[in-house]
Formats: sequence, C-alpha cells, structure tokens
Amino acid sequence: MFRVLSFFAGDESKMKHEILYGSAFSAVQCHLEKGETIKAESDAMISMSATLDVKGSTGDGGILGGITRKLLAGESFFFQRITASRGPGDIILAQSALGGIGDVELDGTYGLKVQRGSFLAAEDTIEIDTAIQNLTKGLFSGQGFFVLNIRGKGVVFLSAFGAIHQIELEAGEEAIIDNGHLVAWPDVMEYKIEKASSEGWLSSLSSGEGLVCRFKGPGIVLIQTRKPEALSKWMKSMVNFIK
Repeated sequence: MFRVLSFFAGDESKMKHEILYGSAFSAVQCHLEKGETIKAESDAMISMSATLDVKGSTGDGGILGGITRKLLAGESFFFQRITASRGPGDIILAQSALGGIGDVELDGTYGLKVQRGSFLAAEDTIEIDTAIQNLTKGLFSGQGFFVLNIRGKGVVFLSAFGAIHQIELEAGEEAIIDNGHLVAWPDVMEYKIEKASSEGWLSSLSSGEGLVCRFKGPGIVLIQTRKPEALSKWMKSMVNFIK
C-alpha cells in the first residue's frame, strides 16, 4: 500500500534517486534515463546535466489547474518539467524551506493527500490536482478548504519544515496529530477534526493546541517535526522583545 522509500530497504522504483544531506538541508538527486521526465515545483532545480532540458508548464489541468493550485491550494502556478532530451543525466532539486525530503512510491491503487507547500517533485506518470475537503475539515484543519490530490503510479517527493517522520497505524489504531504538522496521508484513511482537549474549548485553547486531526488506521501518516506558524510566532516574539 503506502510505501515511504526512505524507510524501506531496497528501492524498486523506476527512477534512480538519492536524498542528500540529512533532514535539515535536504536535496534530492535524480538520475534520468534518456526520454525520462520529472516535474517539480517552480524554482526547485539547483543543478542539472547538460543533457537535460527544463521548461515551464502549467501542469495537469492546464491554465485552470495552475490557477486553482495557486489561488486555492497555495502552490506554484507553474511546474518545472525536466526531460533527459539528449541522453541520460542527473538533476538536483530542493525546497526553499529548511527541512527534510521524503520519497513516496504510489502503486496506482490509491491517492495521496498533501498539505499546501509540501509537494516538491514527481515522476511524469503522477497526476496532481486540487481536492476540496468538506466544510468542517476545510474550516478547522488548518489546511484550508483545498489540499493537493496526487495519484498515479510512480515516485513523489515531499518536502517538510523540519524532519519528516512517519506514523504507521494498524487497522483500527488511532493517532492524534497537530494539523500544522501534517505533510501527507493516503486518501483512503479515515480522519476527523476535534478539540485537542476533551475537557472543552477553554482547555483546548489554553493547551496551545486548539484543534487536532484524529487518524484511524490502517495507513501511514507523514508529519513534519516543525511547523511554519510556530516559527513565525517565535520570530515575532523575538522582534517585540528587542523593541
């Protein structure tokens, strides 16, 4: 089912790749055979072989799909499409945030829900569009009404703020996750939004958590060890302290 390549021995994926430099300043190096294509977030390319060509694309769904990703899901309007046009070669990709990169292999039997800002790149066999959450989940999850819906067969590269950690749940097993730490989860998993504390809203808010996501297995949820909102609050507190 859901396979995080970095956490499993033996890489059976078609595209050869290696995640570099640990979980703080990660980059991913992919080897493309002649004719292979990878699509990535705009400005993700660090370097590439001279045998590769890069061009901008609105990606799946054309212009409307690009507008939807940009305005509704908070992602880039354009993708980079990198093709090994004149022979095999390597490309190095990285995200703008400080954090890790995870590689997930999809077998085509299920889709992947990805929070805004966490998609980095994917094989060209992968389709990417936006998915609408129901009113309650969109209003209270911290992800907004739209998340990325990724499906197909191939490898997807996800980026995180901090390190990526996987929580594997057996059938019927549950886990409660701060919504700001979510990265991705299979679209077949059951989840709901609830208060962090069972003692009421005041207790939930005073705990600093507010609302959380309760996931039910089977499946694997990917989380990030830091969240941008917490960093933003910390930086503002430091600026106010200096003033």
